[in-house]
Amino acid sequence: MRQLTLDLQPAAPPSLENYVSGSNGEALTALAAWLAPDNREPLFFLWGESGAGKSHLLQACAATCSDARLDPQLASLPTSSGLWAVDHLEALADGGQVVLFNLINRLRASDGRLLLAARLPPRLLELREDLRTRLGSGLVYRLRSLSDEEKRAALAELARARGLELSPAVIDYLFARVPRDMRSLTQLLRAIDQFSLEHKRPISLPLLREVLQTSPPT
Repeated sequence: MRQLTLDLQPAAPPSLENYVSGSNGEALTALAAWLAPDNREPLFFLWGESGAGKSHLLQACAATCSDARLDPQLASLPTSSGLWAVDHLEALADGGQVVLFNLINRLRASDGRLLLAARLPPRLLELREDLRTRLGSGLVYRLRSLSDEEKRAALAELARARGLELSPAVIDYLFARVPRDMRSLTQLLRAIDQFSLEHKRPISLPLLREVLQTSPPT
């Protein structure tokens, strides 16, 4: 029995181009404009529920990125950079809040910029008041998770870009059995494409069953 290990299908690096925007087109356009070299707005804040693509966009911006879930004190945040990014602000410890507050105060003098992300808008985060005020002074955009219909349409479009046609029955089968975040769906699509090419077989429900099945542990 052949096991297709999806971990062997590396995900494409996050970029603005491969972010599936759905109803987030305005936020994506605003972020692209903010990243322009002549933009002097120091702060750009993205908020929204898990799975909306906040981390994808932070990683896509070629910023010096820190994750407050992994480093709540922001101890590894570099002291010099043209573009910083801090993800998961809700996880900041007291010391990390001080570091971030001081960084924001330095931004205008250094012409630096800071991209931030959290589950909630600045005013609702459980952070020190002066930091919340600073965070809310920049551009603030909400990201919304894709609906299932938007994900289905996006998956079909990604397949067409590969020269594949996924029938509604195939998409229904996948959605009933695999994680529905776009990163997992995109990774799975590459695996299906590879399996189909290797075996010279069209994409069908029997082929999907083979792709998704796992062999017993050895």
